[in-house]
Amino acid sequence: MKNFPKFYQIIDDVAWLPRLLPVGVKLVQLRIKDKPIDNVRHQIIEAKALCEQAGCQLVVNDYWQLAIELGCDYLHLGQEDLAEADIEQIKSAGVRLGISTHSHEELDVALAVHPDYIALGPVYETTLKKMPWQPQGLDRVREWKQKISDVDESIPLIGIGGLTIERAEGVYKAGADCISVVSDVLMNDNPESRLRQWLEMAQ
Repeated sequence: MKNFPKFYQIIDDVAWLPRLLPVGVKLVQLRIKDKPIDNVRHQIIEAKALCEQAGCQLVVNDYWQLAIELGCDYLHLGQEDLAEADIEQIKSAGVRLGISTHSHEELDVALAVHPDYIALGPVYETTLKKMPWQPQGLDRVREWKQKISDVDESIPLIGIGGLTIERAEGVYKAGADCISVVSDVLMNDNPESRLRQWLEMAQ
């Protein structure tokens, strides 16, 4: 994506979009877990239409076949999904690809498929989901940025996990091009206000 945004919101349901899109967010990942495939399909269709109207980039998490089928232009895969996905088919369809990484081995795997961005997490401890990975810290952000730049400096690095506005400056300074959050906005007493704070900070 040209002029990759510095902030990246992850949502778990399309119902968030009518609330968050008017605030001005430009990059949103729809990450749906444990829903019937028909429900996922309908949510992606609705999210795609809403994001297009608002000038926001939609990223579909996991469901690469649906991303191709529904004409989506961005996909995010974790390492397990990456191992099972048909990368050639994804790229042939013109779908751009972001990949999660948590270790040196996973970074090597991600770089090997020439992704459109790489995410590193958790930067800080996160309560959103149980993870086998210890917090990566800012030194790891610096290391990842260097390793990615050695291969292709045009690939953006996204920091995710336990991030707050107070921690953001350090993460950007360490080399992250973009910061991604879930609960800091979605679990806030006023998600719209919190998102506005993030967007103002990330200008």
